[in-house]
Amino acid sequence: MDSITGILIGNFEEKDAAREKGLALSRKLVRACRTTTIAIHRKDRNTVEKNLLTALNYLREMNETLGKYPEIYYKGPVGQAQQEYAECIITYSLLCENKTLEELPTPQQMEVEDLAYLNDLAEAGGELRRHVLDLIREDKVADGEKYLQIMDNIYSLLIMFDYPDVITANLRRHTDVLRSLNEKTRGDLTHALQQYKFQKLMTNSQEIKQI
Repeated sequence: MDSITGILIGNFEEKDAAREKGLALSRKLVRACRTTTIAIHRKDRNTVEKNLLTALNYLREMNETLGKYPEIYYKGPVGQAQQEYAECIITYSLLCENKTLEELPTPQQMEVEDLAYLNDLAEAGGELRRHVLDLIREDKVADGEKYLQIMDNIYSLLIMFDYPDVITANLRRHTDVLRSLNEKTRGDLTHALQQYKFQKLMTNSQEIKQI
């Protein structure tokens, strides 16, 4: 028994060390992704590209470290970190590279699990809404309508995955949140468009009076 116990303890020590390393990498990955997302909205391309590469390195090291321990890999911070990465790549692809939904990288190309990919399609709606609000402030209402359409298309895609929450990791809840964001964004754009038309009408009226 001593020899068996020694082997088992060695296995658990190895697994625990991998878990600790994986947790540290997941935290670094999340920080890199959040910094990247902020830089995307600030249009800081150099920071975006630098951090994306850093995030990819953390992702690959985390996946490699924990990949042989499914009981750790498929739980907790690994999934969260992958979701942060997927959301970051989706936001970058849509806002920086002007890709369509059909042109987005696949989960396999992103090196993330399917659930992380789907849930972060929904989460990306929040970043798209933020971008639309920025466009409204910049008086680019027409450009905002393009991204609202993308948000609607994401929602239409996600409602096809009508499976129990235990399978989809609460995708339905994230989809419901996206629907709410879409409606708020539609309202904001409609209000901004009405204001734009009113201001244009007033400007035209003033020009006619001057004539």
